[in-house]
Amino acid sequence: MNISQRQDIILKALIKSYIDLAEPVSSEYLKNKCHFDFSPATIRLEMQELTDMGFIEQPYTSSGRVPTDKGYRFFVDSLEEKDYQKKKIDERVFSFKLFDLSFIHEYSRLLASLSSTLIVTYLLNDRLFIKEGWKEAFNAPDFSETKKVRDFASMVDDFENNIDVFDLEYSSIDTYIGKEIPITKSDDFSIIISRCSFVETGDGLIAILGPKRMAYDKNIFLIRSVIEELNNKNYG
Repeated sequence: MNISQRQDIILKALIKSYIDLAEPVSSEYLKNKCHFDFSPATIRLEMQELTDMGFIEQPYTSSGRVPTDKGYRFFVDSLEEKDYQKKKIDERVFSFKLFDLSFIHEYSRLLASLSSTLIVTYLLNDRLFIKEGWKEAFNAPDFSETKKVRDFASMVDDFENNIDVFDLEYSSIDTYIGKEIPITKSDDFSIIISRCSFVETGDGLIAILGPKRMAYDKNIFLIRSVIEELNNKNYG
């Protein structure tokens, strides 16, 4: 289903605002924050159209809107190189002469601090999982409810127990949003994952696990930066 250029602009602005605010976004907020040329009435009309098409939804307790899985998928699929939030990764992380377990823990802690998510690295040869960022992930307002914390911990367990489901090509970056995740019943979370090769420890997977309300543009770039650096070390 195609959307108009104006709907495209409003939808992307709404999703970015929701990621920043962690609360439903109103037409008035978009008008004041984004300085659109069109009126609040026009924004409300387009938001209703986007709701009818399934890109956003209205929580019953709010007059604002939040993205659906379909809306997030549209947002991620439409990202271009210029859209990525380029957070510079500390060069000290890549100064390691050996890309061993010390390196993996170091870059995982850094990515966790930059993304406010859980970073999971899986070493295929050793069948070993390395996780960093529980504190960063649970600081997000999405985990204010105990049930969400339990559901996320359960999803991480499911991720580990079903890791072979993620059959990825080298250096490709796949994003699973909400119900797209094949290994959990919960639809509140997202996974960004890539396959790579570590110089010292062999093949592995790097994944960002967090709430659906994550900064996809920034987090995809962070994983891409690590993958590119690993490729440079392997083939440079």
